[in-house]
Amino acid sequence: MNENIRSLQQSDPGLAILRLAALSAGSKTTLDAETRTLMSQQVAAGALAEMTAREVWAELQAGLMAEFPSNMLRNLQDCGALQVVLPEVAALFGVPQIANDPQQVDIGCHLLRVLDEAARCDAPLAVRFAALVMNTGKSDSPPEHLPAHYRHIERGRPRIEQICERFELPSDCRDLALLALAECERVHRASEVRAGPVAAMLQRLGAFSDLARFERLLLLCACAYRAYPGYEGKEYPKAGLLHHALQACVAIDAAGLDEDELMEARAAAIAAAFHSERWSEDQF
Repeated sequence: MNENIRSLQQSDPGLAILRLAALSAGSKTTLDAETRTLMSQQVAAGALAEMTAREVWAELQAGLMAEFPSNMLRNLQDCGALQVVLPEVAALFGVPQIANDPQQVDIGCHLLRVLDEAARCDAPLAVRFAALVMNTGKSDSPPEHLPAHYRHIERGRPRIEQICERFELPSDCRDLALLALAECERVHRASEVRAGPVAAMLQRLGAFSDLARFERLLLLCACAYRAYPGYEGKEYPKAGLLHHALQACVAIDAAGLDEDELMEARAAAIAAAFHSERWSEDQF
């Protein structure tokens, strides 16, 4: 008998479903059709109903930290388990989002590519979790607005907080996911002709106070960038821009200025580093 089938027929089929999906993230190999069919049947029969949030997260984390986390999510989505354990993420599949070429991407499919890129970069759990949940506010954008997602940040914030509370996740996962929700798209739009907003962005991202978190966010943004078709393996230009801006502020931050003087001096230093006198104090 297929060992996968045997595990699903044992006393805890719910755990077997999640564990098989998590284990599938260890390679590009897909689960066989017979196993996938039985997983679907077990989910439909309520096999996941008695699992605790702690048990669910243990398997989800194992899959997220594996080499091909997309495999886990595909298998969970295909058998209906993702709709049970992470309905906020399952709802993203089939939802369009603006891109360059092609002009639209499916957010769920894009998410799978972001996670695999994060795995390729050996990203820590906080980065992978943020990639998993940062777009959850886009699942129910008004159809007349698609593929744009107005006010998705307001919808996404409580969903991320609820997921973190449900699974009792560490604060670094929650904090980075909320930061990514608010800032990832802004980072993608950062421009060297707007030194004032770049200085304000560095402040919001924690570049002056929590450099590790700043670097984790840039890694996440880079993974999201390289997940778009045609950008695989490319350098993320906004990371270089923000690192250049941060370096320009080093001497300023050692000058002992008050807060208002400091922000203005940072913007001026960044403008000089960008060889541009065109800078605005307006926020993004």
